Amino acid sequence: MAPETPVLLTRDPRGIVTATLNRPERSNAYNAALLHSLITALTALRDDPEVRALVLRGAGRHFAAGADIHWLSEVAGYPPDRAFEASLATTRAMQLLNEFPRPTLAVIQGACFGGGAGLACCVDVALATPQAVFGLTEVRVGVSPTPISTHMIHAMGLRHARRYALTGERFGPEEALRIGLVHEVVDADAIEDRLSEILEAVLLSAPGAVAVTKTSMLGAAGLTLDPREMAMLAHEGWMQRASAEGQEGLAAFREKRRPGWYPE
Repeated sequence: MAPETPVLLTRDPRGIVTATLNRPERSNAYNAALLHSLITALTALRDDPEVRALVLRGAGRHFAAGADIHWLSEVAGYPPDRAFEASLATTRAMQLLNEFPRPTLAVIQGACFGGGAGLACCVDVALATPQAVFGLTEVRVGVSPTPISTHMIHAMGLRHARRYALTGERFGPEEALRIGLVHEVVDADAIEDRLSEILEAVLLSAPGAVAVTKTSMLGAAGLTLDPREMAMLAHEGWMQRASAEGQEGLAAFREKRRPGWYPE
């Protein structure tokens, strides 16, 4: 059997690239292989002058369920340098998507949790179906969403990001629309047509002007990350994941029980 391809890339004749997260059996939760594949793709595509836009999708029923719990459990046993590199990979993937020099779009269906919501925060246009479900759920398993924290505040504002990152509540697409996590909620049978309309608008926009505009806006808002800031975010995430709470949270999730910090 052929090995799994964690991110599938296709390109149409107009230069529209579609990147499909391809772990449907795990609800497209990311692990090291998916992050590496996404980082490699984004790094190559950002310097390709023929690329006009990037569309991010999830294979199967769900968009992206965040970090793979089995992978997080494995990472918890890594030595410090390797654990830090794993955390940095998440931060790097999000940074590359956020600062990608072409328009980026996401089509969101099903689960969009944790780092999956982080991906939604990093694109320029996010479309969701009425069946989408969102959540910033890291704290429920004793870890912290630091690799996506700046992007959450960018997309939703501090007020909404604080609420959902601290409570871990799930919410639907209309709430995601209200707080700015997605731009439009479109029926599943109409979302491809709406995507095509937006891509047509993108193709009418000069690619050089688009790149300058995007870089200027992110820079003016302080939403680009330098290596020091990325290392800090990765370090915070790694330290919390390696903590006693992180260990207990992951164990409770695997064992389908309430964590020890819940007052019985």
